[in-house]
Amino acid sequence: MTLADDRLIVALDVPDALTGLRLAETLGDSVSFYKIGLGMLTGGGLALANELKQDHGKRIFLDMKLFDIGATVEAAVRGLARHDLDFLTVHGDPHVVRAAKEGAAGTPLRILAVTILTSLDRADLDDSLIRAGDMEEIVLERARKALLAGADGLIASPHEAAAIRALPEAAGRLIVTPGVRPSGSAANDQKRTATPAAAIRAGADHIVVGRPIWQAPDPRAEALAVLAQLT
Repeated sequence: MTLADDRLIVALDVPDALTGLRLAETLGDSVSFYKIGLGMLTGGGLALANELKQDHGKRIFLDMKLFDIGATVEAAVRGLARHDLDFLTVHGDPHVVRAAKEGAAGTPLRILAVTILTSLDRADLDDSLIRAGDMEEIVLERARKALLAGADGLIASPHEAAAIRALPEAAGRLIVTPGVRPSGSAANDQKRTATPAAAIRAGADHIVVGRPIWQAPDPRAEALAVLAQLT
């Protein structure tokens, strides 16, 4: 019997596909869902996604955070949808979300919109010339507009998950929270973090955990420890 709970998504933020495959083999039946991000793309990320999906029966979240003109986003998503992926991220700008949904039409690929990256805080938004205002207010506004544009779900900090879940537009949509750190773990470059249990209580459907698991002396034991915090 499998031990995995697909509420836990493990981020394979490792240098190449071979390292990622070895990690997945180490984690075995403790993990059923993996995130493959932009940093892995040139290291064989799509090949790894296909192998984990087709040969190992894992679910795959491709975290590309696409942003471009609509036609380019639509074409990129149409090509990626051929790989039998589960989730794909795009930036939450409405024109990007609409184009991504067109590209994914007729496939089970779910489009998740990024509101504000969990590594950013208000000072970072100021540096990027993003309008003044409370971080949560801006996240909620972007979330609502992305959902109205057709997003299947949202990527959001655990700090905003409960407020997003309360939006009428969020009914039946997914919330996936990166920036999750098990009790006692370092925050690393994340600025808006929470524990696994707190993220789920706040309304997240899935949590994303990377370094605390794959940098642990025993990654499988650490994954099981995270799963224990979800129950």
